[in-house]
Amino acid sequence: MTPSRTVFNFKRRIAKDLPSKAKLEALSKSLHYGGNPAHKRSPGDFGLTPPAMPRSSKSLCDNAGILKRKEALRLLRKGVLQGMISNWDGKGFPKNIWVVTEDGIPLEAQLENPGNGTYHGYPLEMNDDFREIVLATWEERK
Repeated sequence: MTPSRTVFNFKRRIAKDLPSKAKLEALSKSLHYGGNPAHKRSPGDFGLTPPAMPRSSKSLCDNAGILKRKEALRLLRKGVLQGMISNWDGKGFPKNIWVVTEDGIPLEAQLENPGNGTYHGYPLEMNDDFREIVLATWEERK
């Protein structure tokens, strides 16, 4: 069994003042998904090096059923279109993006390359209080 983390980033915030729909659409089209081997048991088609190297302290994308890069990117873009982004000034890329899967699993993506808008993501853990905020905000913005 994977040990759960006990400390999470308390600075995370979902933006309240959202950019226009057009800006969100443009942002969603400019994103990339890279993945992170620490959050993968199976490499799927993510092209990770090493192929998969899960750490026991990390939540795994595999547990959320995300095994293909195309699906990860689709979810990332869906989160942006729902306005599930951290504060963003309209330049560059927001630090975080959140989305909830069709199965009700809240995911968090972190910007890993600010130069080209590449993110990696993972499911929010059950003991992460921010999980409930993501779920509630998702319901409001659907």
